Amino acid sequence: MLMLTFAAIAPALILLWYVYNKDTQPEPTRLIFKGFCFGGISALLSTFISGPLLNMGFYTTEPATWQEAVKIAFFGAAVPEETAKLLMLWLLLRNCQEFDERYDGIVYATTIGLGFAAFENIMYVISAGANWVDVAFTRALFAVPGHFAFAVTMGYYYSQYHFRGKDRAGAGLKMWLYPVILHGVYDTLCFFSELNEALSFAITLVLIAFCFWLFKKTRQRILQEAAENEYVGSGTSIRSNGYDINHDWSGRPEDQDNIQ
Repeated sequence: MLMLTFAAIAPALILLWYVYNKDTQPEPTRLIFKGFCFGGISALLSTFISGPLLNMGFYTTEPATWQEAVKIAFFGAAVPEETAKLLMLWLLLRNCQEFDERYDGIVYATTIGLGFAAFENIMYVISAGANWVDVAFTRALFAVPGHFAFAVTMGYYYSQYHFRGKDRAGAGLKMWLYPVILHGVYDTLCFFSELNEALSFAITLVLIAFCFWLFKKTRQRILQEAAENEYVGSGTSIRSNGYDINHDWSGRPEDQDNIQ
């Protein structure tokens, strides 16, 4: 059981370390642990959203057509799971004094997203029985990096919404909509490969290319935000009325005294 649990959570912890290590002003470990637990809770919470959607006929549990595959990908997975993650992210950060940099949004969102992925992985690996190695390996290559990419997107726009006064409504929509779209496309490709054995290999290649593109864009976004954090960290950040105003006060001691 210990080996199964380690195999299930190790990929999530590795990606979490990657994001955390890029932070020039690391977040408190207690909040990282709390966010990771919130991610596990979001996995349970998502079932309270997907269940009613199933009962209302938005999707079926065993898709037989491509249209049904799209429905279950979005209404059975993407919408409930990303909604639950966003809710837990809001609960984590609503009164969080440590959320004071744009990169922090990515850190906390990936913490929750990878907590979700780890919990989900444990369930899949345990239920796989003798095939747990294959399941753990496949999910480490696809599912966990997928949740990682969705979470980075959510965190990026969550920070846009939190710190910027302009277009807050647009950022507020994007922090939910974009992860849902990415998640839905990912799951749709997964279901497509299962529906058509003749095209499964080609669809799998498309899925791999999509995952590679997601990871590339995710890495670019992480490095961009982390570099900006490092630049801003050399000065002083003042937040007023939703704006993040940065200025280097090091040249004038009298100005440093005026910083509240």
